[in-house]
Amino acid sequence: MRLDKFISKATELSRKESKKIMHAGEITVNDQVVKDPGLHVDVVNDDVMWAGEPLSVAAGNRYILLYKPEGFECTLKVKEYPIVTELIAVPELGSLRIAGRLDVDTTGALLMSDDGGWLHRVTSPKHEHAKVYELTLASPMDSDAQEKAVKKVAEGILLEGDYEPTKPAILEFIDETHARLTLEQGKYHQVKRMMGYFGNRVTELHRASIGHINLDGLEKGDSRFLAPEEVAKF
Repeated sequence: MRLDKFISKATELSRKESKKIMHAGEITVNDQVVKDPGLHVDVVNDDVMWAGEPLSVAAGNRYILLYKPEGFECTLKVKEYPIVTELIAVPELGSLRIAGRLDVDTTGALLMSDDGGWLHRVTSPKHEHAKVYELTLASPMDSDAQEKAVKKVAEGILLEGDYEPTKPAILEFIDETHARLTLEQGKYHQVKRMMGYFGNRVTELHRASIGHINLDGLEKGDSRFLAPEEVAKF
């Protein structure tokens, strides 16, 4: 990789800005000051430093699990709220994409990668990777209402504005205002719309897992790279 491109990727400086710090003698490659922006560097084996601090870029695709807290947007551009990538300290943030976004007020498992094919496998209903949501309802549902909701969710619901019903899903009630919903698809605001179908409103929503991936060992705002065997299961 060209040195100026390497620096740009590692720091998010522009190519022009990268050349300026090179010309100022601030960049070393394997302990040698380098001012040639066209120098080829090995992203794995060469030691590139800026003012004594090591720089690095991803040698391959990255697969990241984030425990999303409330108050963060699942977008890569700054909007009204802070964005989820602010919680992750890796280079080349701009190349990451999100598999199955969560609303600002929703917490839980969020997968990100720069591998487009893998992201598609994670989110595509035909691959049947179940997502488990834990939800709190605004209004209590008695046993009769719960039984009807469980049955209807298992059959599929034609939500307002859709042309096809939802795929069969599993709804389990913990008590009158708390439930767990397991889905194999991800329609827009699907969980909230499904509960709205029953005249109720979701006040808290948490995605506990995606496929075989859960949040064990993570606190809100924490993230980790997936192990190769975790990646391969999607």
